[in-house]
Amino acid sequence: MLKSYYNIDAVEAGLDEVGRGCLAGPVVAAAVILPRDYTHLYLNDSKQLSKLQRVELEKEIIREAIAYAVAEVDNLEIDKINILKASFLAMHRAVDKLHVRPEHLLVDGNRFTPYPMIPHTCIIQGDAHYLSIAAASVLAKNYRDELMSDLGLRFPHYGWESNVGYPTLHHRRAIREHGTCSYHRMSFKLLADEVISVEEISS
Repeated sequence: MLKSYYNIDAVEAGLDEVGRGCLAGPVVAAAVILPRDYTHLYLNDSKQLSKLQRVELEKEIIREAIAYAVAEVDNLEIDKINILKASFLAMHRAVDKLHVRPEHLLVDGNRFTPYPMIPHTCIIQGDAHYLSIAAASVLAKNYRDELMSDLGLRFPHYGWESNVGYPTLHHRRAIREHGTCSYHRMSFKLLADEVISVEEISS
C-alpha cells in the first residue's frame, strides 16, 4: 500500500505529469491534495492500472480529495521552451489552479523548478510510493488520454485513440505517409528524415 503523506505537518499536494515522451499533443500535469489519513488498497502509478480502474479511481479521487487540478502546456509552447521546462510549467499551472494553497509539494521525478514560496521534495518513481502523486498521475493520464482520443477523431491517420501521441510504429508510419498536423511537436525527432506537413500536402 502506498504512503499517505511525506510531511505530516503540512498541507501536501502530490504532482505528476504525463505525455512527456509523446510526439503530439500537450504535456498534462495534475496536483492533488488528499486527506492525511487517506488510504487505498490499489491506487498506484497510473501506468500500472487498467483504463477501467483509472476511471473508477478518478471518481473517488474527485470525491475524496481536499483539492485537485489539472493543467496543460500545448505543443506550441513545448516547441518554444522544451519539454522539460514545459513539464514543470504544467505542474506549476496545476498548483495555480488549486483552490487550497498547499504548504509542501511532493513531486514525481528527480528535478523540479521551485514553485514560489512553497517548498518541494522530489521523489523518484513517486507515483509508486505516495498516494497523492499516484492520484495526480491518474487524473493527468485520464485527462490527456481523453483529449488525444477526441483529437484522434479529427486526425484519424495517427491512431491517437490508442497510442495517445506516443511514437509507436503506426504513428511514425502515418507521419511519413500523411505528414504532420498542427498538434505535432515539431521540435521532436518525428522521423529519421524530414517530413512535410499535412497542410503542405493538401495545398
